Amino acid sequence: MKILVPVKRVVDYNVKIRVKPDGSGVDLANVKMSMNPFDEIAVEEAIRLKEKGVATEIVVVSIGPAQAAETLRTALAMGADRGLLVKVEGAVEPLAVAKILKGVVEAEKPGLVILGKQAIDDDCAQTGQMLAALTGYAQGTFASKIAVEGETLAVTREVDGGLQSVVLTLPAIVTTDLRLNEPRYASLPNIMKAKKKPIAESVAADWGVDPAPRLEVLTTREPPVRKAGVKVASVADLVSKLKNEAGVI
Repeated sequence: MKILVPVKRVVDYNVKIRVKPDGSGVDLANVKMSMNPFDEIAVEEAIRLKEKGVATEIVVVSIGPAQAAETLRTALAMGADRGLLVKVEGAVEPLAVAKILKGVVEAEKPGLVILGKQAIDDDCAQTGQMLAALTGYAQGTFASKIAVEGETLAVTREVDGGLQSVVLTLPAIVTTDLRLNEPRYASLPNIMKAKKKPIAESVAADWGVDPAPRLEVLTTREPPVRKAGVKVASVADLVSKLKNEAGVI
């Protein structure tokens, strides 16, 4: 079985985000970029399935600028077999991503698509669901455990009320949650090997998709500075402040 894993290049999760002085967006100048953490989990799960003999090939795909090739190399160093880079400049909305991935799915015909439940830059959590709708594949979102059983896939989902178990008929689409696994670090020998693994390049037009945004960002602002807390002398003072100052009761 072939597994397709979409990965996204985002600002590293350790970096403190800065807004541009003119409020036009997030400042990306000289900022460390890395693979979206949820996508790292997706790559790790695909590799584990291959190590178990369930998967025969892992294809990673990234949609973004030319620098996204570095993100693909990271996935290849972890253990993926080959990469596909769809070059797009600027922000790409989830629907455009899903449409491009639909074309990739039709071309590659994977038995399973695993991707992160959301990207930490926009937090949309929409691409997996949109891709499932476009392809007609079964979907298991927010997965904390998956197990391939013949032609079916058992998925344990994290939902508001606890856990939900679903059984999907392959081919299927799975979006990963934090507790699915702990991604491995790429070893130096694998990093060197990854440099020789193939990465095919294309553009959005090759897949018949116009990636132009449908939404216009008017302004970007930093969240307001949190005020310092105060100590209260009694429960009565606390209730009074919650009622008269905070207005929460």
